Amino acid sequence: MKALVTGAAGFIGSHLASALLELGVTVVGVDAFTDYYPREIKTSNLAPLLANPSFTIVEGALQTMALEPVLEGVTHIFHLAAQAGVRKSWGDDFRVYTSNNIDATQRLLEAVKGRRLARFVYASTSSVYGDEAPMPMHEDLPLHPVSPYGVTKLAAEHLCHLYRVNYGIPTVVLRYFTVYGPRQRPDMGFHRFIRAALTGQPISLYGDGDQTRDFTYVSDAVAGTVAAGDRGRVGAVYNLGGGSRVSVNDVLALIGRVTGKDLNIRREDVQKGDMRDTFADTTRARQELCFAPAFSLEAGISAECAWLTGLISAEARR
Repeated sequence: MKALVTGAAGFIGSHLASALLELGVTVVGVDAFTDYYPREIKTSNLAPLLANPSFTIVEGALQTMALEPVLEGVTHIFHLAAQAGVRKSWGDDFRVYTSNNIDATQRLLEAVKGRRLARFVYASTSSVYGDEAPMPMHEDLPLHPVSPYGVTKLAAEHLCHLYRVNYGIPTVVLRYFTVYGPRQRPDMGFHRFIRAALTGQPISLYGDGDQTRDFTYVSDAVAGTVAAGDRGRVGAVYNLGGGSRVSVNDVLALIGRVTGKDLNIRREDVQKGDMRDTFADTTRARQELCFAPAFSLEAGISAECAWLTGLISAEARR
């Protein structure tokens, strides 16, 4: 097995590459090192991977780079590269999302036409469901995303479908539900909340805090992703949710307990594109991928807190 992991220097991608290496897989990582957040964060994510001779990283954008060299001998593709972030996907920035999420996916799919692949696993998002979906959300519901980001991720899902139907590319789609844990991006909620708690800074909370999310610890998301590459049913879509659907207010209370800090919460207006609730029906993933989340929300938050504590201490020593 030789795997191509796009977005390999990112949060989930670096964890996935590490898990594949532990299984003895040769991994080629691709990352564009976009300026969405500081490059040094991605460099840090890559450090433990680069120590493994079975891993190589290629810097480049899928829209423009030469793909033939990185695809040589590849049996599995895990396509995680994307422009993330719901709130920044409006206005002029939308073209960045269409380029990194739609154009990049289409070019990668074009490049693998006629190649012998075992699986092409595409990482999508719960943002494709929108606010009209009943709970829990199952994969066959009508999809009405409420953000431009969600629209681009859904468009890429459709590209996977049409390249499977027309060219036989063995695509499998995963919909991640609010993944968190060590190496989480600095713009994401848990990272912002925990860092603020540890440093005594105010926490910006958008909305009333009663909105709910199905939180998924990163190693659980990675386990489901690896399983999809191994035995995911070609053409299938799978929800990967951690089974920890709680309100943001409850999350903040838990962070306060874990860190032992009093939180300074500042409530702000709801942001356009933010979904009110998410909750994954993971029946299909459990039955077909043997997906079984192992981390409770408290254990996961404790792990991210420990990681951020170390990161903040390292920053203070610089």
